[in-house]
Amino acid sequence: MPLSIKQVRYFIATADSGQVSQAAIALNVSQSAVTAAIKQLEDNLGVSLFRRLATGMVLTAEGTRFLYHARNVMAAVNSAERAPLTEDTAHTGTVRVGVTYTVLGYFLPRLHARFARTYPKINVELQELPRHLLEERLNDGSLDMAVMLVSNLRDKTHLAFETLLRSRRRLWLPAEHPLLSKETITLEDVANEPYVMLTVDEASETAGRYWHNVGLEPRVIFKTSSVEAVRSFVADGVGITILSDMVYRPWSLDGQRIELRNVVADIPTMDIGVTWNRSIPQSQATRTFSEFLSLSFGGGMAGT
Repeated sequence: MPLSIKQVRYFIATADSGQVSQAAIALNVSQSAVTAAIKQLEDNLGVSLFRRLATGMVLTAEGTRFLYHARNVMAAVNSAERAPLTEDTAHTGTVRVGVTYTVLGYFLPRLHARFARTYPKINVELQELPRHLLEERLNDGSLDMAVMLVSNLRDKTHLAFETLLRSRRRLWLPAEHPLLSKETITLEDVANEPYVMLTVDEASETAGRYWHNVGLEPRVIFKTSSVEAVRSFVADGVGITILSDMVYRPWSLDGQRIELRNVVADIPTMDIGVTWNRSIPQSQATRTFSEFLSLSFGGGMAGT
């Protein structure tokens, strides 16, 4: 039986929430409907997409790979459903877009390439900048918009935003780590282990806030701005870390396995979205690029 759009939609909702119950609420369907759709999808594909744990659903390596394709499928469906069939792709102009490191490395490239194929006469000029400079240049008008971690946005008075994707933060562990045998993992458990801290895009500041909220500190043995360095240290058993699903890969560069587990704690999601200056009118080219990104993620989630 061929896979259905419903199965793909239910799979993505479950992967994003990590809970069948939360996916069912978001989709406004029963939990049994979500469970059945995922089971049918796994049967069709011939692989297990999730590990079923007491704390929720965790993607397998195959599930992680399929999630990338599933998002592309839904992006195409959303575009087909929402965009007029007579849409004018002959728009022209230049859009000055600021991006942060993580967004540029792990989120934007495939979308940028697809936009360029669809709107060949719109030139998207990308500038990689840290968050504070993005906000400055949006405010002074030297950028038209930014694609960034909107969960880090500070100036919500002058800057508006739309969230495109919420990426959960979960625990990365090397294969055969003792914590893998636990049904429930807490921040207290993580605090007892050596920890590798990512610093890029204010990751350490974000981590510091949720650790502080529970009165704990991670036992940091190394800090780095490189996601690949973190991946290698975890895979080699040097330490563990909590990072976003968006940057997770099940293997290090030298082919060592990295496991993923939920942590029972109030850990915020990493939210990726578009940001613009609410007082500056947008050009047609800017609106076209912004709407393209929004439609690629089912309409996005409006900010304030």
